[in-house]
Amino acid sequence: MFGIGMPELIIILVIILIIFGVGKLPEIGGGMGKAIRNFKDSAKEAEKSDNKEPEKLEEDKKA
Repeated sequence: MFGIGMPELIIILVIILIIFGVGKLPEIGGGMGKAIRNFKDSAKEAEKSDNKEPEKLEEDKKA
């Protein structure tokens, strides 16, 4: 994908473990998961609102 192989990923994970420690990793992972979930939810809401606007415009033209 980005030229990152298994050795590079292992090195990155070891550096993260050294910086944050084992105890903070679940908190960081949970926070990242919540952030991604919120982003997906807001994207779905924006998509729904974008889809509703053309319908409103068509109804206004018919009236």
